[in-house]
Amino acid sequence: MSLKPIDPRMLKDPEESTEEFATGATAMHHYENVKVAAHEEASKRKHVLWLVVAILAVALVAIGTTVVIRHFQTQSVAGVEAGTPVTVTITSGSGDGDIAQLLQSAGIIDSTKSFMEAVSKANADGKLKGGTYTIAAGSDPSDVVAALMKGPDTVKLTIAEGLTVQQTADKVQDTLGIPASDFLAQAKASNYVTDYPFLAGAYDDSLEGFLFPETYSFSGGETADDVIRAMLDQFKSVISTIDLTTATQGGVTLNEYQIVVLASLIERETAVSSERPLVASVIYNRLNAGMYLQIDAAIAYALNKTGLLTEADLQVDSPYNVYTNHGLTPGPICSPSAESIRAAAAPAATGYYYYVASSALDGTHVFCETDEEFEAAREAYNAAMGIG
Repeated sequence: MSLKPIDPRMLKDPEESTEEFATGATAMHHYENVKVAAHEEASKRKHVLWLVVAILAVALVAIGTTVVIRHFQTQSVAGVEAGTPVTVTITSGSGDGDIAQLLQSAGIIDSTKSFMEAVSKANADGKLKGGTYTIAAGSDPSDVVAALMKGPDTVKLTIAEGLTVQQTADKVQDTLGIPASDFLAQAKASNYVTDYPFLAGAYDDSLEGFLFPETYSFSGGETADDVIRAMLDQFKSVISTIDLTTATQGGVTLNEYQIVVLASLIERETAVSSERPLVASVIYNRLNAGMYLQIDAAIAYALNKTGLLTEADLQVDSPYNVYTNHGLTPGPICSPSAESIRAAAAPAATGYYYYVASSALDGTHVFCETDEEFEAAREAYNAAMGIG
């Protein structure tokens, strides 16, 4: 007895069985082929489906990336909302590449490459101007280039007559934003004497007296050196029209530097133009007579003081104390005007040795030749002021 199962196909007639087996085998083969074909078709559809999904995924990523990029473009590289005004200061002489980096860091432009391309297209290489600009974040590079080629709006700096170097530094800080400490550190005669020979021998290496009072136009991107040079250039221009070689009155002869010193004293003693040659004559006459100049403005400079001086102030130990030291102060006490410089170079010829503020209290002075005239004028002034 066999444990092997009987193939049902063998129970039929052998011939019939053979044909039917063959037919059955063919049918099975066809069925298997159909199954394979169907499987292959399903597999193809599956691959196509996955391909479509992959393409969609890539597209979504691309779209998402574009959205992200555009989002960052609207925010700008510095995280500043597009359209927000941004103020930057470009130092004069900066290279185009440095400017591009500064603008990108500030969020004004999105790409240094596109900015440099705009510079090249506008033929602006080396033509971008320093200064302080306020430009919207995310601006078109070509618009930014055009603005930098045009230059910033100018800033007016007015230095009044009679200001000291310290007061000038404070004014520069207030107007241009240059720290007063930076200005003062740079304001040394030794830094400029090579280009401006009239600074030779400047007392205490100071530029006092030479930062010419004028209204200047700046772009706002200047350094302390730029501002100082502009003032020295103006001083040079003004004195080119005045003979400062020597000035002589009586037995007194002053050199160029001493003329500037004298002019600074005149500047602080009177604001009335017509009086400046008269004040100059008083100083020359007193120098010629060996008298102390006794100019209060020099004491005020030594003490850095405003307002009325006291008797104790007049005893201050300083080379600027012309109550106790003969001659001129060792250096200027302020920046004189052109009128004061001309008066110092060409004083009026008078016999005056004194001047006193007028009892009219209008800023004018009474000029006197004798002690008696001086005492009378002083008493009149004190009475007008209510001083006993």
